[in-house]
Amino acid sequence: MIISKLTSKAQTTIPQAVRNALNLKAGDELVYTIDGDSVVITRRGRLGQDDPFGAFSEWRSDADSQAYADL
Repeated sequence: MIISKLTSKAQTTIPQAVRNALNLKAGDELVYTIDGDSVVITRRGRLGQDDPFGAFSEWRSDADSQAYADL
C-alpha cells in the first residue's frame, strides 16, 4: 500500500513508486477517474499522441476540456 498526506491547501506529493509506475516527468498531466468510493489516477497521453485534438491549439481551453471530457 502506498500512502501520501493531503496538506491544508489540498496538495499532496505523488509518491516515487507511483511516479515510476506511471513514468511521470515534470509537466505531465494526470487524469482522475472517480469510480464510486475510489479514484483511478492515470497519466494523460503526450500531446498529439492520445489526444485527437492535440494538433489544434485553439481547442485546448478549459471550457473545451470540460465539454469533451466524456467523449
